[in-house]
Amino acid sequence: MAKRLHYQVFGEGPLTVYLHGYLESSTMWEPLKLNEIPGTKVLIDLPGHGKSPLFDHREVPSIKFMADEVARVISEINPTQYRVVGHSMGGYVALELAANTPKDIMKPSHITLLNSNCWSDSEAKQADRLRVARIAFTGKELFINEAIPNLFARPADFQKEIVAMKEEAKAMTSEAIAYAALAMRARTDYTFWVLENPSKVRFIHGALDRLVSVEELHQRLLPAADQAAPEIIILSNAGHMAHQEATEEVVRGVFG
Repeated sequence: MAKRLHYQVFGEGPLTVYLHGYLESSTMWEPLKLNEIPGTKVLIDLPGHGKSPLFDHREVPSIKFMADEVARVISEINPTQYRVVGHSMGGYVALELAANTPKDIMKPSHITLLNSNCWSDSEAKQADRLRVARIAFTGKELFINEAIPNLFARPADFQKEIVAMKEEAKAMTSEAIAYAALAMRARTDYTFWVLENPSKVRFIHGALDRLVSVEELHQRLLPAADQAAPEIIILSNAGHMAHQEATEEVVRGVFG
């Protein structure tokens, strides 16, 4: 039997697919209390994360592979319409799914990019992804211990959450950590697609996000004179983990 991603479905009504970020899993959405919000929710563990195995053994890791596997989940559910919310790396997968939807799979009607972006890595960032892929095999725990607190604007206020995230990340294999880093490194730039489809994309971003600055987000998404701009919601007191640091604002941004 072909391997599948682990996912769960609950609720009734309009369907939203949730895609977590790097070193996370579908448990990241727990602060949003989705069971209290109307609608059908599909929470997916991406390859090598959470309860999903890493079953792509091709030489070149890819976000497209992740998106194609998410599409397989969507085809199993067979909704009449759906939208996608993606955090960080999950946003890259959401973009790939929306811009390059596999044949016979319905396109999402809308995507929300939470603490994510739509452009490809700079040369410096690509070099850093390679470093992460290597260190995953030589110093996995050290990398995780250093990386996760930096995702928060105020790590001292989220010690319990940081400990839980570290434990979950350390349960991942070195292969899965390296695979995802290299997949992000090679991802397609979809800035043009976003600017061509501004009504289909919403950005929710922490003003204190150290991974992508608000200034760069606005600069990259500046539309031409005859174009509309995609919606950008800035959360003043949040870093990269806006769903933890500004939960109510994120809920309003996604569902408001």
